Amino acid sequence: MERRELLRGLAALGLLGSWPMGALGAGDAGDAVSVDELPELEGELTLYLGRGEGGLYEDVIEAIRKRNPKLTLNIRRGPTVALANTLVAEAEASAQQADLFWAVDSGSLGLVSEAGLAKPVREEARSHLREGFRYEDWAPVSGRVRTLPYNPDRLEPKQIPESIMALPDTDLSVGWAPAYGSFQSFVTAMRLLEGDAATRDWLRGMKARTRQYAGELGVVMGVSRGEVDIGLANHYYTLRLKAGQPDAPLELAFTKDDAGSLLNASGVMALRDTDLAHNFIRYLLTQEVQSYLASEAYEIPMVEGVALPEGLPEAASANPPSIELTRLADVRPTLTLMRDAGVL
Repeated sequence: MERRELLRGLAALGLLGSWPMGALGAGDAGDAVSVDELPELEGELTLYLGRGEGGLYEDVIEAIRKRNPKLTLNIRRGPTVALANTLVAEAEASAQQADLFWAVDSGSLGLVSEAGLAKPVREEARSHLREGFRYEDWAPVSGRVRTLPYNPDRLEPKQIPESIMALPDTDLSVGWAPAYGSFQSFVTAMRLLEGDAATRDWLRGMKARTRQYAGELGVVMGVSRGEVDIGLANHYYTLRLKAGQPDAPLELAFTKDDAGSLLNASGVMALRDTDLAHNFIRYLLTQEVQSYLASEAYEIPMVEGVALPEGLPEAASANPPSIELTRLADVRPTLTLMRDAGVL
């Protein structure tokens, strides 16, 4: 049986505790905690879970359930932004139902945090997170970096600008997915870093040289087929495609210290200050879960001592911009600006 099939089977069966420390190529575990070190989860929890990652988050939840038979876990699923708005509305109506919120983007966590609903992350969880990602009221679970996937049969790396703001001034054809949430978070980061006027000019300058796709996997596939020279997409779409098609003409480039190299994250927050809720968060930050998401979803682990996804260049984490990720919740001005620029 191939290793990947075996790992999927282990996750589906809930055998997190049986994974050897090095089974996923995690290397030195460092500060990563094993599930064997955590208390058993007992009692009832309600988790609001944002949809995403092709069911891999569901695999993690099922594994935690099977390891903790005394845990009753109620799950409400839906689009992450919709769930964030529901949480705020329920709180305003004094009808809070959720104990935890696991979101696929930090902007939605910001909406809930701004409403004053998040409980502080306990130090026993925060201390194991990567430096620079130890937030007060939410814990990053897995990360994704913005990239420029390109087709090496069509251009050389030296033709790719190091600044995302310089891209409209090139003669490159570009694939993008402006209706996609990750793209809108990227544009929000550009607004915060460069200002609305510069971002509007960038969008207008890009419009003439872009081909639009429904999602960022489509962007990456379009690049590999030679439909465009370069794309705008999260890193894991390229790594996943290359895992299935190793010979695909597809490589990754990165800009420096701007929105084009934004390192965003999925994350979880406690909405009730209970030991059970906080210990569930600790399970998501274990070596086993973090390694599984890095190996299967090609996402960036947020815990110290867990290896990066296979195939991710070292440059991916070299020059991300400094920005508080929950500020990406301010997406309404972004949508207005994108419509004004004619890209939505």
